[in-house]
Amino acid sequence: MKHVYMVVFVMCWRVYLTKKALILFCANRRRKQGITGPLNTDPPSAVEIDLTTQLEATLKEHNVFDTDEGIEHRKLVLLKVSQLAEEWLIKMSQEKGKPLEEAKVLGCKVFTFGSYRLGVHGQGADIDALLVCPRNIDRKDFFDSFGQVLSALPEVKDLRLVPDAFVPVIKMEFDGIEMDLLFARLALPVIPQDLSLMDVNLLKNLDEKCVRSLNGCRVTDGILSLVPNQEVFRLALRAIKLWAKCRGVYSNALGFLGGVSWAMLVARTCQLYPKACASKIVEKMFFVIGRWKWPNPILLIKIEDIMKEVPEGLYLPFWSPRYNPSDAHHLMPIITPAYPPQNSTFNVTQSNLKVIQKELERGLDVCKLISLQKKSWNDLFEPLEFFNLYKHYIVILTSALSKDILLRWSGLVESKVRVLVGQLEKNSSIAIAHVHPKSYPVDPTDENSTFTAQWFIGLEFKPQDPTQGPLNVDIEGEIEVFTEAVFTSPAIVSLYEESEENHPTLEVKHVKRKQLKTYLPEGILPSKKKKQLKGNEILVDSSQEKSPLDNSLPLSGAKRPASPSSLDLHEPKRPSGGYLSPNGPADSEMGSLVDSGFGSLSATSE
Repeated sequence: MKHVYMVVFVMCWRVYLTKKALILFCANRRRKQGITGPLNTDPPSAVEIDLTTQLEATLKEHNVFDTDEGIEHRKLVLLKVSQLAEEWLIKMSQEKGKPLEEAKVLGCKVFTFGSYRLGVHGQGADIDALLVCPRNIDRKDFFDSFGQVLSALPEVKDLRLVPDAFVPVIKMEFDGIEMDLLFARLALPVIPQDLSLMDVNLLKNLDEKCVRSLNGCRVTDGILSLVPNQEVFRLALRAIKLWAKCRGVYSNALGFLGGVSWAMLVARTCQLYPKACASKIVEKMFFVIGRWKWPNPILLIKIEDIMKEVPEGLYLPFWSPRYNPSDAHHLMPIITPAYPPQNSTFNVTQSNLKVIQKELERGLDVCKLISLQKKSWNDLFEPLEFFNLYKHYIVILTSALSKDILLRWSGLVESKVRVLVGQLEKNSSIAIAHVHPKSYPVDPTDENSTFTAQWFIGLEFKPQDPTQGPLNVDIEGEIEVFTEAVFTSPAIVSLYEESEENHPTLEVKHVKRKQLKTYLPEGILPSKKKKQLKGNEILVDSSQEKSPLDNSLPLSGAKRPASPSSLDLHEPKRPSGGYLSPNGPADSEMGSLVDSGFGSLSATSE
């Protein structure tokens, strides 16, 4: 009889949650899209529609769309993971004393977020997923017990359990698909299959890690609910993501923008131009964001409207310069549209902001020429020649004797690279410390048995008076702060224990542009470049190019602890490359945007 009561209770509970989900859905439909009205509501012209067709064709050439077989395979993988989780939940609940009949109705659910949930994933992309379980299952069960279930499967490879991460995660390759699987335990007795995570009441009585794990799904669903046309949004976002990766401004870990941040920028543009087609949204994204008055925040919905939905008694830390003074120091705030609202770009550095602004300016210029049929969409996606931008570079080299140790070690070092960038920016002689978001791995050879990964930072120095002689730049302190941040990280303990006496290493070097070929794989560096000299075009071998910086002293390799570091430099009045001047001339045709932050946005001309 007890079991009958339990089944009736579960059915009533599911009806209650379904009604709440319906109410929440209706409330979301009534949410105002954007904190201001649109700038333009004109429908697309025939030319813009044709440009969109050309854009889609170009994106297909770049393989940003998944194949039909790939889409079905991903659905099958998610189904398998869901079935595994359901079987595991029943078994785990029985071990905790639940009868079989009761365990079968408890339920769990796998949600997706990120690019897959947004509908903009491409071939080879991973899947971000979240397993939601009822209150009788905890995080330790997930990592210990479910981790063992996954490790026993032949289709699971490269399984890595990271329970101590800021957002705990199981990383794996499941049947050829890379997957990051998070976990959240809700304070509910059962998990209905029609559960909506947008219900803010679900955040009650949860620990911080569960709230963070839920945040990805809630933010992704919030973005989709706040764009006027999801198909236009998706096509434009695919283009912007490809552009950002080609131009080296796509990396949340290294202080650029990640996928969610670019999605919110595209979504805000869609709100301002609700009737526009994808080609116009791409152009207007460069226009709007390129002229944004930072640090005024980008918002898809007013923070006050988000807070109205929060029930009494629930308080979680959220982005607010008024109440959190540290938030006022964020350079490029882009605020997530779900409670608790957070800044998705707190990692952005001064140098990276300059780089992003310069690339946005270039993107707008190219889009104008595309609309005049003077350039094609392929020109927008032209890869950045990072290794031709600067005369001086810092190389960060990590090495380990096993591929698995290097994967974890390089992940730790990468998470601290922005510390080095931030320290270099404080140097009075450095104008820009531009980190390349791509790392370059080197596999073992007969001469070298170690696995290696390396990152590069381009240095641009402030103009100096040539009459004062060579400039000596000491960056020993900056290097030391960086290495201390790496070697004092809690994650270093487990790495050192697993690697025994063959500890992974970290080395920091200064190299000139002509020395980069020693560190980069073949084909990365262009062998020749063109120079214009008094109307006569000549070819110069970049590896033999003479620089006024050639008398600089090499930066000694920095292992733990960092060794003394200095650069003996003589800079011309104006550096030859880089991003020193991010702000171009005003665009009289497009006009300029004036933003007050939390509510007013106007265009002087459009």
